[in-house]
Amino acid sequence: MPALSAQAPPKRIRQHTSCYNSLVTKVYFACSIRGGGDTSLYQSIVDAIKQAGGDVLSEVFVHDVINYGGSPLPADQIYERDTQMIHDSDVMIAEVTNPSLGVGYELAYAEKLHRPILCLFNTTSTNKLSAMVAGNNYNTIEYTHPDEITDTVRAFMNDRVSLSQSS
Repeated sequence: MPALSAQAPPKRIRQHTSCYNSLVTKVYFACSIRGGGDTSLYQSIVDAIKQAGGDVLSEVFVHDVINYGGSPLPADQIYERDTQMIHDSDVMIAEVTNPSLGVGYELAYAEKLHRPILCLFNTTSTNKLSAMVAGNNYNTIEYTHPDEITDTVRAFMNDRVSLSQSS
């Protein structure tokens, strides 16, 4: 597979999904896979993103963590797949409660590509939010259950759609 360039891909045209759901936002959902921690809420978070109108490109992660404890792919294929999905996404939404080198790398990768980023931190955890995430200008919200994030995710995606259409 050819090496990926660090340049942002060309602007993509968004397609209408119905007259009631205006525009679909392609979302890269980042979450701790091998880093451990509580992964039980991932499917609920993906469902909340979809309910808010997002197309979750990385939904396979949730399937892999639930069924295999991680991806069965070799590391080089995981890297190529994940970085391509970040290129293809409009925004990144990252669950940052469980410390993860992979999620940190993906955040930096998306930031370099100028992807808008929303971080989710579960306050029921005994973990502390990373100072690198807390100190950045990422939009970070705290939640106790994924049901609480749907409206915030919808507003985040709608803001990003409005900004991209006006540019």
